[in-house]
Amino acid sequence: MAVTPERLVELWRGDFCESVHHGHVAVWHADSGLIWGLGDVDGTILPRSSSKMVQALPLIESGAADAHGLTQEHLALACASHQGAAIHTDRVTRWLSDLGLSEADLRCGVQWPSDEPARDDLICTKCGPGQHHNNCSGKHSGFLTLTKHLKAGPEYIDLDHPVQRAVRAAWEDVTDETTPGYGIDGCSAPNFASSLKGFARALAMFSAAQDGANARQTAMVRLREAMMAHPELVAGEGRACTKLMRVMGNRAAIKTGAEAVFAAIIPERRIGVALKISDGATRASEATITSILCALGVLDPSDPVALTYTQGPLRNWRGVETGRYRLTPALASWRP
Repeated sequence: MAVTPERLVELWRGDFCESVHHGHVAVWHADSGLIWGLGDVDGTILPRSSSKMVQALPLIESGAADAHGLTQEHLALACASHQGAAIHTDRVTRWLSDLGLSEADLRCGVQWPSDEPARDDLICTKCGPGQHHNNCSGKHSGFLTLTKHLKAGPEYIDLDHPVQRAVRAAWEDVTDETTPGYGIDGCSAPNFASSLKGFARALAMFSAAQDGANARQTAMVRLREAMMAHPELVAGEGRACTKLMRVMGNRAAIKTGAEAVFAAIIPERRIGVALKISDGATRASEATITSILCALGVLDPSDPVALTYTQGPLRNWRGVETGRYRLTPALASWRP
């Protein structure tokens, strides 16, 4: 029997509850296992871009990252869903050039940047966007680095390519599940499925990893530290991932994914958090992850950035407050 998703976030306009968002939450402790769940933690999800740190594990474990001199900034971009701003595209272009490759070697597709100055500059100069503007171009540059290291063929997004075989093996290992399948992501790469609690387990492994313990744990530490050190590269100005990681400092690495998935790695608590909003609403996933980060003590609930996502306000084009978010008791009252 299917488990009913939990009522998590409401949108109120005046005295009226105008919208309701339901979803699923899994919080996993590296030592204790599942410590909290709402909705269907056993249900299958596609993690989308929230799994990019897992997809980047073979890049480091294979030796490709060190062989090609990748820095923390490269690793942050490998985990990024970026805005296509100059700080992103300039780095991707240099990265590809250092590999002896070009934008044409990417397989992520052309995308207009969501960064307004970058978009406006392209329009004003009558230029179109390129694949380096794609929000996943950092991940794909990582795939190309691994491809070159393995001396594999150019079609690195193919399911049977050595890169994707390595990604699948890493995914199944850290989730402790055989994946039931995959979907093709917006960037054309396979996105492997797991249960929500399996993904939370993987994130808890990242949180508990110790540098030097073994190759897997060292890779996990490097990726989570790169994300926390460079939140502006993981997303971009105005984005929840960047704003929340800046406020938290080095206390958590977080990553959003399409269709309202969100992931969090919390080293000081040895905890991983995975959530999925049923209707795919990003505003609800941002509110939910913010509430959980506050409950776990790594984010001040009174911080203005936190309040933006858990309360609002919502304003119209004249700046008039028109609505507020409300967290349901099931979400707002939880404490570990």
